[in-house]
Amino acid sequence: MPTMIDLIGETPLVEITRLDRGPCRLFLKLESANPSGSIKDRPARAMIEAAEADGRLKPGGTIVEATAGNTGLGLALVGGLKGYRTILVVPDKMSREKILHARAMGAQVFITRSDVGKGHPDYYQDQAQAITARTKGAIFINQFENPANPLAHETTTAPELLRQMDGDIDAIVVGVGSGGTLTGVGRFMKRASPKTEMVLADPVGSVLAPYVNSGEMIEAGSWTVEGIGEDFVPPNADLSLVRTAYSITDQESFAASRDLLRKEGILAGSSSGTLLTAALRYCKRQTTPKRVVSFVCDSGAKYLSKVFNDAFMAQEGWIERTQFGTVRDLVINRHAEGGAVEVRPQDTLRTVFARMRAADVSQIPVVEGDRIVGLVDESDLLSALLTDEARAFEKPVKDVMVTGLETISADAPIKELVPLFRKDYVAIVMDGEKFLGLVTRIDLINHFRVTL
Repeated sequence: MPTMIDLIGETPLVEITRLDRGPCRLFLKLESANPSGSIKDRPARAMIEAAEADGRLKPGGTIVEATAGNTGLGLALVGGLKGYRTILVVPDKMSREKILHARAMGAQVFITRSDVGKGHPDYYQDQAQAITARTKGAIFINQFENPANPLAHETTTAPELLRQMDGDIDAIVVGVGSGGTLTGVGRFMKRASPKTEMVLADPVGSVLAPYVNSGEMIEAGSWTVEGIGEDFVPPNADLSLVRTAYSITDQESFAASRDLLRKEGILAGSSSGTLLTAALRYCKRQTTPKRVVSFVCDSGAKYLSKVFNDAFMAQEGWIERTQFGTVRDLVINRHAEGGAVEVRPQDTLRTVFARMRAADVSQIPVVEGDRIVGLVDESDLLSALLTDEARAFEKPVKDVMVTGLETISADAPIKELVPLFRKDYVAIVMDGEKFLGLVTRIDLINHFRVTL
């Protein structure tokens, strides 16, 4: 192929044979095989080329997008190869691997809050629009409303699937982030294969599956799975195409991704686990054999610090944490920094906690305008948690405490960390004379959060 852009699409299909599928045959389309590692390469290319064709995107221009990560990676790949600058606004629950990947491709990444809704100035879409307005030569690509997004799936993903399945598909299980896959594939199948049922896999906390099932808009919750689920119905999401919808918990999604790797050898991300869980649930409820298709939306290599990290899983309470008996078991494995992370004085400790965990840092600068006004660290979070458990994470950042350092034996019991943290220390963990690593308040907060 002339360029990596020409390798987008025509991804392989594999049958799942080692998981319980009831009477059905289940196939996964490996969109992780796209150049940047996800299904979002398809709409990224289509949206950029549509903007070029209608004159909105000119040579040397800037592409701005609000994204949970994969669309941004696709835009950075395609845009970079075409000579455009890319600016991405991402929620603070985005995995560190995606942030590093985007920056490695030359994208500028702004991290914003994941605990606010559409219309709030810190909401990632609102911030992206504001950046576009003040950046000369920039366009807001807006995957949530851009018609080139579903058209990419209608003209490439869906025809590929039907051809690979020899024209015989009973059901397709999809998730909704922007709605492009559901709408594009659904429209094509409605014409070319009317028998094909579109099934929605949605994280618990998202409003989409409840809306499909009840017709009522619930108040959105929170979820850890990245890339799918919404607190509103995206304009590009034609939910009328959905016949069946399932709400899947984070724990089920993460466990399914891990099972998929162990039993089928497929390294897939958390949203793929959501889709797989829903697909297996659909298959087991059938009374007659059916041919069902779903997607590996992206590679699990983007989630090694979360989905495939036993410490993270234990912190969330999703696997047994009996191994957490000594300080040694709480030592943080340090990764490369994901770039500067900052908060403002009026932000809540919930926001601080999310950003610390996402970026794997122990302290964050507090910025007001262009001026750094202080630092926030784990001592602030732990002190708030121990003194006011019910309202701790709603407190403002402005009550900042400083940290100190002190050594502790790796074989010491966990409870011996508490006196150190009460003295505002980060623990330096020693294995005899050898430095082993650090234990911070975030580790202890996670430990408490699961058991409270």
